[in-house]
Amino acid sequence: MSYVAIQAEGLGKSYRLGLAAAYGSLRESITNAVRGTVGRAVGRGEKPQVDVLWALRDVSFSIESGEAIGLIGHNGAGKSTLLKLLSRIAEPSTGWAEVTGRVGSLLEVGTGFHPELTGRENVFLNGAILGMRRSEIRQRFDEIVDFAGMERFLDTPVKRYSSGMQVRLAFAVAAHLEPEILLVDEVLAVGDAAFQRKSLAKMAEVARAGSTVVFVSHNLATIQALCQRAILLERGRVIDDAPVEKAVTGYLRSLERGAVTDLLARTDRDGRSWGESKVKRLALYDAISGEPDVVVGGRPGRIVVEVTKAVPMMECQLTILNNLGQPITTLDSELSSPEDVREPGGEPRIECRLEQLPLIPGRYRIDVVLRGRQEIQDGLQAAAYFDVEPGLSSGRPMPADGSDGDIVLPHSWRLPA
Repeated sequence: MSYVAIQAEGLGKSYRLGLAAAYGSLRESITNAVRGTVGRAVGRGEKPQVDVLWALRDVSFSIESGEAIGLIGHNGAGKSTLLKLLSRIAEPSTGWAEVTGRVGSLLEVGTGFHPELTGRENVFLNGAILGMRRSEIRQRFDEIVDFAGMERFLDTPVKRYSSGMQVRLAFAVAAHLEPEILLVDEVLAVGDAAFQRKSLAKMAEVARAGSTVVFVSHNLATIQALCQRAILLERGRVIDDAPVEKAVTGYLRSLERGAVTDLLARTDRDGRSWGESKVKRLALYDAISGEPDVVVGGRPGRIVVEVTKAVPMMECQLTILNNLGQPITTLDSELSSPEDVREPGGEPRIECRLEQLPLIPGRYRIDVVLRGRQEIQDGLQAAAYFDVEPGLSSGRPMPADGSDGDIVLPHSWRLPA
């Protein structure tokens, strides 16, 4: 029998920006107190304006037990904040959320792990946090270790694990210790492709067994495969709560609307951005016709990224995705080639040349991550869109739009006469 596993009403979370840390030194506290007293004495005692950021605002929804729900939206839409509120890691500023059942969560690399304890000890610690008895954890222990593939490192302190190892063990614990509600952020992207596939299959198994799954991901194909329903967030508000196909379509339309605006005005940038240099324009050109944003399949192309400032050790990563948001290929300048060129004192502009673009006809988007000084400087989803028109791949006509797959590999046949 189903019941309401998660209920939220008027849920909101605000943060005050630009305030001094509460854990400053004694000298700073005394100095600030004296400044306040003197300021009031000379008539400058007005309170400073407080900049408030609402990460979530007036969010209401209901999730039945056994449902698999996707949370989708731009960077900064409030997805991770919502999961933190549901996990009770953070307290809401307004409204309330009621979560009924044992919660297993995987929100960040290392969440719930004590770095000084071994992998084995952390499995038992996480189980205890979930409210399981030691005998129950022992029953599941071998299954957890086998799923994570971590037997060799079980007695090594977690602080010596790589981020991928931490994710593997954390997910194995969260998914196998019989949670009634499983909350998973996009942290699974840290793992390798084989582990991601295994994790998605496990989440589907958990959902079929009657547990509730709430999953955050930018991979829309994964959301569609795992979830029957999706909640679309934009700037901290619920824009749509609908069957997954409808919500994903709304999200894709919002991404495309963002791509035609001034890129410097966009607020949905990568939250890890350093910000010394930003992407101000991105376009793909047909190298033969010179036309932007429309290319003929099979022809050479070039992607031009204009940035606000050239910084030392600048690198660029471009990901081309199809109209369902599925990544097709990633082009990363950090994986260098002898053909790459670096121009001292050059313009704040990056160019990626493609010998041919073997994409079938259709509409595609480009995501970008800009690096410099070994830091992420900027990042945007759907920084540009482009269309591919029918062309030739090594002299062979390309299939029509809507064919299975997205690319045409150069190939030849040997057939009986």
